[in-house]
Amino acid sequence: MSAEISNNRKALHDYIIESRIEAGIELLGTEVKSIRAGHVNLRGSYARIENNQAWLFDADIQPYARASHENHEPKRKRRLLLHRREIEQLFSEANVSGRTLVPLRLYWKAGCVKVEIGVGKGKHAADKRVNLKSREEKREADRTAANFNRR
Repeated sequence: MSAEISNNRKALHDYIIESRIEAGIELLGTEVKSIRAGHVNLRGSYARIENNQAWLFDADIQPYARASHENHEPKRKRRLLLHRREIEQLFSEANVSGRTLVPLRLYWKAGCVKVEIGVGKGKHAADKRVNLKSREEKREADRTAANFNRR
C-alpha cells in the first residue's frame, strides 16, 4: 500500500502555499475502511479554526459499501488533531487577509491517516497563466532535448 492516499492538485493550482503543517484526523471506523478502498476526495475542502480546535470541512469520504446500518456522512466536519501551539500558529496565519487553510494531501504514516494542511494565498488569473506558460515551455524544452538525444 502506498503512503499517498489522496492529493489535492486543485489547491496547488489555486493557491500559493506559504507554509505546511502535518495534522492527524479523527475518523470513524467506516471512514478508515472507505479510505483504504480509495474512496476519498479533497477537492473543495478547507480547514478552519473554531473554538480553539481545528476542523476539516467538505472532505468527501464516501460511505463504506459493506457497512451495516451505522455508516458515516460523506461530507461531515472532522476534527484535526494538533497541539495547542500549532493551532494558535495556524489561527494567526489564517487571520491575515487573503489567507486560507487548505488540505493538500492525505497519507498514511505509521498506520495512521495524516493530513497536510497548507496556509495558502489565492492566486490571481495572471499568476495561473504564468505557471501554465512556464510549464508548457519546460515541456517543450524536454521534448526538444528528447528528440535531439534520439538522433
